[in-house]
Amino acid sequence: MASYRKRGDYQWQVRISKKGYPPQTKTFESKSDAEKWAREIESEMDKGRFVSRVEADNTTLHDALKRYLRDITPHKKGWKAETDRIKAWQSHKLAKRSLSSLRGTDFAQYRDDGRAAGLAENTIRLSLAIISHLFNIASKEWGIEGLVNPLLSIRMPKGSQPRDRRISSEMLPGTTVGVLEEKSEIDLIIAASESKELEAVIILAIESAMRRAEIASLEWDKIDFKDRTAHLPDTKSGDSRDVPLSTVAIKAIKSVPRRIITDDKGQDKQDPKIFSLEPNSMTQAFARARSRARKEYLSICAIHNVEPSPNFLVDIRLHDQRHEGTSRLFETGRFDTMEVAAVTGHKTLQMLKRYTHLKASNLAKKLD
Repeated sequence: MASYRKRGDYQWQVRISKKGYPPQTKTFESKSDAEKWAREIESEMDKGRFVSRVEADNTTLHDALKRYLRDITPHKKGWKAETDRIKAWQSHKLAKRSLSSLRGTDFAQYRDDGRAAGLAENTIRLSLAIISHLFNIASKEWGIEGLVNPLLSIRMPKGSQPRDRRISSEMLPGTTVGVLEEKSEIDLIIAASESKELEAVIILAIESAMRRAEIASLEWDKIDFKDRTAHLPDTKSGDSRDVPLSTVAIKAIKSVPRRIITDDKGQDKQDPKIFSLEPNSMTQAFARARSRARKEYLSICAIHNVEPSPNFLVDIRLHDQRHEGTSRLFETGRFDTMEVAAVTGHKTLQMLKRYTHLKASNLAKKLD
């Protein structure tokens, strides 16, 4: 039996008492909403389908995210990036809402607002994926009853589209007056680099097709300089992998100065890691070097009255060098698909294809 009580000037509280069920209480802004809710709950009780939503009503998204960050996120490989996404969610207005009050329309609006703000589809997708997984965990493992995953009712953004960006070159004035020299984008980005580490990172990304996180994790004792291999004990796919290294890659690694660090006991020791840069720092440093290289390129073009290419040193990313390295392995003609996959760590042919963009000009030479 439902009873109603007015609270203040604008709220109505409804209480349902029925034998065999715990009392259910909820407050609404109008009596009609309270009556509608009461009818739904009583109908579920009559049919034996009622599930208490008290905990879902009393748990905010912020609180659930706090628990998720504590219990779930630390066990993920991408825990650092996910931590940042969760903190962003906790400052969002939806975080103040109870889990039971959140609807698909709320997250559809979040998706659309992100698009309007110019966020990448994959960025929006990854943020929404956290909430979807949270609802599943809350329902199945935390025992919060009566929850329905609201993300199941909306169209999720698609992942990032495969990029086909390859390194390009331009004929630029050389050191000799009147002589043009071919300069690639990577040549100029390396020249604009402000650290030996970044230069080595760029070369390794192309020569080995390793991911930036894999490069960042490299340790001196995992490099076999004699057999020219790098051992990766823990990769994105969850498996270990031995990466063959070219003589150019070996030279790049040897060019990185070894660092001395102080341990927890105050003792100086050699840093086991080859690079001090973290993955995100690598990306940011590459972007700054690319920007400096583009400015230098435009300056050279202006001095020599040359029309600059609108695409040269524009929209090229560090991760594109993994594409470049993978494509080059195929273009040598010396490796089959399985051998290339063994180098790059791709698990499926589809993913390998996603990271491979062969130049038509190189393929045309094979037709002769």
